[in-house]
Amino acid sequence: MKITLFGCLLLLLMSSAAALAASPALPKGYGAWQKSERKVVTDKKSLFYGIHYMYADKKAIKGYQAGNKFPEGSRIVVEFFNIKENPAVDGPKNMVVLMQKDKRRTETGGWLFAGFGADGKPSGIDPVKNCFGCHQKDAAQQDFVISTIKDFKR
Repeated sequence: MKITLFGCLLLLLMSSAAALAASPALPKGYGAWQKSERKVVTDKKSLFYGIHYMYADKKAIKGYQAGNKFPEGSRIVVEFFNIKENPAVDGPKNMVVLMQKDKRRTETGGWLFAGFGADGKPSGIDPVKNCFGCHQKDAAQQDFVISTIKDFKR
């Protein structure tokens, strides 16, 4: 009896850990969410070099409106494009990033970070090393979200 109970508990813990580690899918239809203004970063040393647009679902927009206090489940998608010779023209898409509010992700401030290639397939980025370090440094007082509602005003 004790062995069976222990085995069930171990299996439950392992499946929970696997569910947390699994990369989520890129949300379908995010292009219909509220879209930010176009941002251009021309500093080639910047991690954000290129052109990008953010998309926020309804929960995330409410979080932006509340002064960057995001409810559980809020989702923000950022599309990154290369810069061509003329920065006024978007180059090819090179990366897509998802942030999803998930209180279980304590190591990343309550956010799940996931990266995708231009094709929408998971890129396998390390969320702590590649994402959260900058968010922690630049936006700890804004629920770890660097952007604000001002990015969505037109």
